[in-house]
Amino acid sequence: MSKTAVLIPCYNESLTIGKVVKDFQRVLPDADIYVYDNNSTDGSAEIAEEAGAIVRHEYKQGKGNVLRSMFRDIEADCYVMVDADDTYPAEDAPGMVRLVLEGRADMVIGDRLNTTYFEENKRPFHDFGNKLVRWLVNNLFDGNLQDIMTGYRAMNRRFVKEYPLLSKGFEVETEMSLFALDGNYLVREVPVEYRDRPVGSESKLNTFSDGFRVLRMIVMLFRDYKPLLFFNVLAGICFVLGTVLVIPVLHAYAVTHLVERFPTLFVSIFLYIASLMFFCSGMILDVLKNNLRKTRETIVKQINR
Repeated sequence: MSKTAVLIPCYNESLTIGKVVKDFQRVLPDADIYVYDNNSTDGSAEIAEEAGAIVRHEYKQGKGNVLRSMFRDIEADCYVMVDADDTYPAEDAPGMVRLVLEGRADMVIGDRLNTTYFEENKRPFHDFGNKLVRWLVNNLFDGNLQDIMTGYRAMNRRFVKEYPLLSKGFEVETEMSLFALDGNYLVREVPVEYRDRPVGSESKLNTFSDGFRVLRMIVMLFRDYKPLLFFNVLAGICFVLGTVLVIPVLHAYAVTHLVERFPTLFVSIFLYIASLMFFCSGMILDVLKNNLRKTRETIVKQINR
């Protein structure tokens, strides 16, 4: 019989954690419900345990740190990840689990943005951030995902155990989506209803600081996952700037046979050298990345035998 685990990271969600646990017990009666408490001070862990969840503790602060421990410690055939704030209805979980267990998806994404998210969410900068991240990820990684940052997902064992989770905080969902796109995993999206937090429940997400971390992480993963394109862009920028600077110098030399602006010439030469170095770096790192991917795939195949 296939085993399903519901993963609920929790930090100060005493108003909602009990309901979330009971809702998932109701719709997935055979699943193990895990709540990893992340240094809560409002009794969330005790409430989750009373509701029937398996409660464990992660003392390194941050959602990424919690999920890293969950993925490492928990063994299952299907993993359902959901937030503890009761913004995602449990009723969508059985359909998501079914897609994973039937082999029709490595990861199922609960798409909020095409349902009620923009009506329920009262934070306009969050709306803008979701749209910006979606546009960046889909254009940089040739994807067509509708909801990059959703916290409601179902994943199979292969995806969870192969995923090298690096993030510490709320940028983990974006990193997960990028890994799935780059690794050519089978991803399905299903529309899920979204409801805003109940009165008295406060979001732990800081719109600006966490938003900047997400954008920085996208740039870093773009560099790591697509080094050839990343460094070719830098090489092209340096080449264009060097050309713009050197043209007036060459024009003056053609007229007067004198180099009148040596500093400008030196800067343009430096930019050409930098352009060549970026290009070579991209070529080398792309070869290394492909070799590492082949090595990882070989190791995973041997482990799974």
